[in-house]
Order: sequence, then structure tokens, then C-alpha cells
Amino acid sequence: MERERLAKAVPYLLTWYRLSKRDLPWRKDKDPYHVWVSEIMLQQTRVEAVKGYYVRFLEKFPTVSALAAAPEDEVLKAWEGLGYYSRARNLHRAAKMIAEKGAFPETFDGVRTLPGVGDYTAGAICSIAYDLPCPAVDGNVLRVLTRLLADPSPIGEVATKSHFCEALRAVYPPEAGDFAQALMELGALVCLPNGAPLCGQCPWRELCLAHAAGKEEQYPVRAEKKAREKIPVSVYVLQCGGEFALERRGDKGLLAGLWQFPLIEGKDELLVRGEILAQKRAVHIFTHKEWHMTGYLVRVPEKSQDFVWATAEEIGRKYALPSALKAFFEWLK
Repeated sequence: MERERLAKAVPYLLTWYRLSKRDLPWRKDKDPYHVWVSEIMLQQTRVEAVKGYYVRFLEKFPTVSALAAAPEDEVLKAWEGLGYYSRARNLHRAAKMIAEKGAFPETFDGVRTLPGVGDYTAGAICSIAYDLPCPAVDGNVLRVLTRLLADPSPIGEVATKSHFCEALRAVYPPEAGDFAQALMELGALVCLPNGAPLCGQCPWRELCLAHAAGKEEQYPVRAEKKAREKIPVSVYVLQCGGEFALERRGDKGLLAGLWQFPLIEGKDELLVRGEILAQKRAVHIFTHKEWHMTGYLVRVPEKSQDFVWATAEEIGRKYALPSALKAFFEWLK
């Protein structure tokens, strides 16, 4: 029954997609490098936020070889503001691997070996770039499918995702790339995550079991989320003359490898000497934790050798700072 319903739904979805799909810059071609960059950027990031970054990134790094040859700091600077910087570092590492092999991998297993590429991203790249029947199942796709089938399986469980991957694999049409993107598009434009879905616009409204029962908003079923950890953070924007202090985070963990103003996690107090020019509070929410920051703009009498010192212009041009600290960027002016 499930397979028959999914198979019946495929042509309706493809027809709707060809008429309703958005004009997005990464849909101009099927170049695997372009598809890969777009899919990495779209991980946990809104489409509207990615559009400009995608265009600028490919202007700066038009080929895998160009990306592989670039210094890491240049790649991180191009990524600045997009967040989740481990994606940029993995993209850079993977570009070097691809350049060394001489070609982008053309199989699911080959793409899956690239740093930063999981099952979903590998499925998306292979289906879109090569029209391979490789399911790309994320939260959006699970929402669409659990509503279509009125399936109460908790979507956070690995078994649920595996089940839907196999169910989709059995009904993939030859136009695998269009089908994969159509599922994503339906979740983005019609079968919405918060509030009532736009069932009147849905190509599956006559097939959807949740809609037939009037229970669209009961799906998908999710396990209760754990509360994010709240962490006090002291941020020190140290100024000496026309330069500001920067330090680099470690190679592992949150915001690994990025430059930042000196800061201390777990503290909410002024621990440096100097003239306090300004003070403000800000909150930044990560996936699993929250930084509750107190920032201090402090004029110091001399430059500590513990930090790198740079002008505001140099910081804007050379150093990638995390958007978590953007509340304090105005002090650089």
C-alpha cells in the first residue's frame, strides 16, 4: 500500500515542480562542483541567506582546483557570516582530495567519502548531478512523507530515515534530480513545518492520508527536544591605537579555526585592565547551546604579544570572525 501510494504520487509531484519551482542560482546547471557547493551551504541554512554567498563563492573559486589552491583563511573569509564554519573547512579539505584525484567522484560511495558529506548530502549530489536513484532524506522530506502516509514513526530515529530511504529508492523515476529537488521544494513552499500546511496548493492533496483525516499538523512525530545549555561568555574587544586584538580558536570544537575577539566561556565579568569605552550584552543561539555574552570595549595601554593585532580594515578584509560576535562589530568603526 505504501509503495503504491508513493509510486502514484511521483508524476503529480514532477508536474507540479516543473511549473512551480523557484529560480535558484544553483539550478542553472548540473555541474557536480556547483551542486556540491550549494548543498554544503544549504545545510542548516535558509535558501535566501545562501543565494548571494553561492554566487560570490563561485566567482571567487570557479573550479575545484581554484578552491583547493586557496589558503584556508581566504576560504573562511568568503564564508564569513554564513555560520557553521566546519562546513567551509571540510569543503576546502575535500576540494584538495578531488583536485588530487583529478575529477569529482561519480558514485554515492565516492561522494560519501568526502569530508563533511553525509548520507543526505551524498544522495542530493548524486541525484541532482547524475540522476542516480539516491534518496536525500532530511527533516523536510520526512515531514512531507509522514503526512502523505500518515506515518507516526518518530522522525528522529535512524530506523525511520532508513525506512523512507528504501521506500523512495523503490519509486525513483529516471528524472531523479528533479524528483529529489521536488521533494525538497514541496517541503519548503507548501508542506510547511510551522503552522498549517498549504494543502490547497499541494499536488498530493488527493493522495495525502493526513489531509484526508484533517490531521496534517499531527505529523511528523518528534521526540521532545533537550533544552539548550546556557553559557555565560565574556568578550573583550581590546583596542590599542588603531588596532584591535584577535585570537584564533583551536582546531576542534565550536567555531574551530576561526578568529575572534579574546573571550572566556563560563565567565561574565571584566578580567582585563584598561579604560572601559563601552559595554553591552548579546545572546547567540547555536544548535545545542546559547552564549549569553557580555562584551567590553577596552582601550589598553600596550599590545599584548598573546594576540594578533589588526586594524578594522584588515579585519574586514583578511580575518573571518564568527557571526556569533556580530553584536560587537560596530565597535570596530
